[in-house]
Amino acid sequence: MTKPIRWGILGAAKFARDHMAPAIHAARGAELAALATSDPAKADGFKAFAPGLAVHASYDALLADASIEAVYIPLPNHLHVEWTLKALAAGKHVLTEKPICLKADEISQIITARDASGLLAAEAYMIVHHPQWQRARALVQSGAIGTLSHVDGVFTYDNRTDPGNIRNKPETGGGGIYDIGVYTYGSARFVTGAEPEAFQARIRQENGVDVWAQATGIMAGPGKGFAGGRFTYSAITSMRLHNRQEMTFHGDKGLIRLTAPFNANVFAEAQLELRQGMSVTTERWPGVNQYVLQVQNFGDSIRNGTPYACPLEFTHGTAAMIDKVFAAAEVISLA
Repeated sequence: MTKPIRWGILGAAKFARDHMAPAIHAARGAELAALATSDPAKADGFKAFAPGLAVHASYDALLADASIEAVYIPLPNHLHVEWTLKALAAGKHVLTEKPICLKADEISQIITARDASGLLAAEAYMIVHHPQWQRARALVQSGAIGTLSHVDGVFTYDNRTDPGNIRNKPETGGGGIYDIGVYTYGSARFVTGAEPEAFQARIRQENGVDVWAQATGIMAGPGKGFAGGRFTYSAITSMRLHNRQEMTFHGDKGLIRLTAPFNANVFAEAQLELRQGMSVTTERWPGVNQYVLQVQNFGDSIRNGTPYACPLEFTHGTAAMIDKVFAAAEVISLA
């Protein structure tokens, strides 16, 4: 049997405790072996399902642990580049929570370090591992909805009652675009293979972070399935609206709608609705855990050289799209 990959986690983040740590523990070919936290009490939630977990008092101590082969980094956004580079320098494969960087040009140094080390480094962009997204891409690119003319997305939640949340703090790389725009923007790129050509954006800010944003523009693809290789795009993200998420791909002969595109089985059951003429077909994926699939695919890339679904080169494209939105943004007041 192939030796399981021993994983360590830098930081006892709630998201890590609730989602990624259990996924590592459950994934085929993976073992959750270590956690770095300066507060031993925070390790208790992890030890509840991984009682043999080693707890290190610092991130550097975990990176010095020779028994750890891969690390997952769920730290605040502004620390991602620094600790991704440190993990690679320590000889660890590294999966870093999104966004892996706050500016697209920061990814170049990670790619350079990855290539020099021969290790795997990637952003934890879990949705591309979910079969609903692989199915959506196959349908769009096979022409199932005819010529694609428009893509739109929405991802919203409300965290206004939690001002201490890192997403509400500019100094930690907060804001809705970095947190959830990465999904509405990146998923359109994943399905279509297209890149942004021109953008307009409007943003509402509170305390220096975007809490509502609308991005519209033109994306240009390789031509297959698109009107002249181009289609319109629109997305809304917000941290001040009721929970909603949806992605739609609209062609001249059909439409694809994903009703739980980003937090499948947390927000709702993963469903893909395909409309062709008067026919409506719904595909469902109950119980699929995209975090487990992400860990397993990461491990398959390490052990078997299987191409990874979300390489840093793809991540760079989404970061560049975010840069374009910010560059084009008009700051507005909705008061």
